[in-house]
Amino acid sequence: MKNKTRRVGAAAGLAVVVLVLLAVPALAAEEGTGAAPQFYQTIWSLLPPVVAIGLALVTKEVYSSLFLGILTGGLLWSGFAFEGTVTHVFQDGIVSVLSDGYNVGILAFLVILGAMVCLMNRAGGSAAFGRWAAKNIKTRVGAQLATIVLGILIFIDDYFNCLTVGSVMRPVTDSHQVSRAKLAYLIDATAAPVCIIAPISSWAAAVSGFVDDGSGLALFIRAIPYNYYALLTIVMMVGLVVMKVDFGPMAAHEANAAKGDLFSGKNPYAEADEGAAAENGTVLDLVAPIVVLVVFCVIGMIYSGGFFSGASFVDAFSGSDASVGLLLGSAFGLAFTVVFYFARDRMKFKEMMDCIPEGFKAMVPAIMILTFAWSLKAMTDSLGAREFVAAVVKNSATGFQILLPAIVFVIGCFLAFATGTSWGTFGILIPIVLSVFPLDGGNPLAIVCVSACMAGAVCGDHCSPISDTTIMASAGAQCDHVNHVSTQLPYALTAAAVSCVTYIAAGVLSAAGIPTWLALPFGVVLMLLVLAVTAHKKRV
Repeated sequence: MKNKTRRVGAAAGLAVVVLVLLAVPALAAEEGTGAAPQFYQTIWSLLPPVVAIGLALVTKEVYSSLFLGILTGGLLWSGFAFEGTVTHVFQDGIVSVLSDGYNVGILAFLVILGAMVCLMNRAGGSAAFGRWAAKNIKTRVGAQLATIVLGILIFIDDYFNCLTVGSVMRPVTDSHQVSRAKLAYLIDATAAPVCIIAPISSWAAAVSGFVDDGSGLALFIRAIPYNYYALLTIVMMVGLVVMKVDFGPMAAHEANAAKGDLFSGKNPYAEADEGAAAENGTVLDLVAPIVVLVVFCVIGMIYSGGFFSGASFVDAFSGSDASVGLLLGSAFGLAFTVVFYFARDRMKFKEMMDCIPEGFKAMVPAIMILTFAWSLKAMTDSLGAREFVAAVVKNSATGFQILLPAIVFVIGCFLAFATGTSWGTFGILIPIVLSVFPLDGGNPLAIVCVSACMAGAVCGDHCSPISDTTIMASAGAQCDHVNHVSTQLPYALTAAAVSCVTYIAAGVLSAAGIPTWLALPFGVVLMLLVLAVTAHKKRV
């Protein structure tokens, strides 16, 4: 019955897409002739991600949903011309994003991480860590808290965080029957939300780059106490684990995991061949490659920022290229792992080389989704979605001073959700906010609104099925992507609602001449109260 309902829902979703695509040309015909100008910088520019996200949530199938979203963008851009649509979708979309140097670096990083995970499994390091954890981590609460702590400690980059925490903690959470959906949530919630409040991270570098006067890092640090979504997400995670409360679809996944079904019946990584693990593996066989990988990735990032050419450590991080840094770091990490295991006689050389294509195979689902997500972003960019939202924000930014932090937060959420990129959202909203509230103007709302930009971008990125960080979290936990999105969404929306109320409180405090930092403890108390009420309702 459930499958029949799902098929009906999928058919209905596809029918809606077809009707919309048939209706748009009729509207365009009434407005005039021509192609891109009719839809460029209009609300239609947001239709492709809406189609992709809506279909993914309805059909529970991500590949076709993303492709239909890409196709929608191609049709709008070409004015529904067949040749223009095909060339824009494949040449300007898929081929273009796969030939971009930054994207190729990220994909190569994914493949190398997949190979390293396969090596650690074959060498017995993961199994040994699982045995150690079974002796030292006694409860489900402890396993989840350990995941949170590790996620917070690896704050350098969200991509690196997702895959590293996932590979290390999967055997631990599996042994305590924590669902893969819950693991994916914990990974995702300690990726972008932690990176956006870490001064030494690729995200700090990105934000610094959007401030023209060179004070970007100082602005980033001043904004940390007002980044309510990131801070309250951490509070919420710890509260959920300690209070042992789950709600929405996550509660069903956790109930299934308690019965032994960690995937709730859907495991896209089931066919990945991890091979037989070495029986003499030790915890060192897992910890040493991970530690070396972290060190080399840090060195790679500051190298890409010019640290070894005379730049300071802070300047090198501000100017680093995450794609180059992570690729170099992971390549050296892989080389170390091969030599380390060969010296310890964990595997034969041929067995280690066999792990490289197996690691690639394990990352194919994430690579496909990332490629389609980047292509969808290319479609929305070609339709002027950023410029449309920027114009809407700028036209309404001068009013509603008290509500402005909350308004900026909501717009940031929407834009990042629709485009799947938080860094692009920073680039749009931060310059607009700084033009309305100059930092030297003495208005306390300036920093609060800049923080609201960052918090909204992270929130939308956290919720979006087409966000690369969300995709990475699914890959790190080896969890079905749609399951991850559907179970995480109620949690992210709860944190977003509390954050929005907290930003309203900050605006009210600012208008009353009261220090705005008092809004943060108010938000923390409100979040804990929401969790306590939820826990009480579950018990009743």
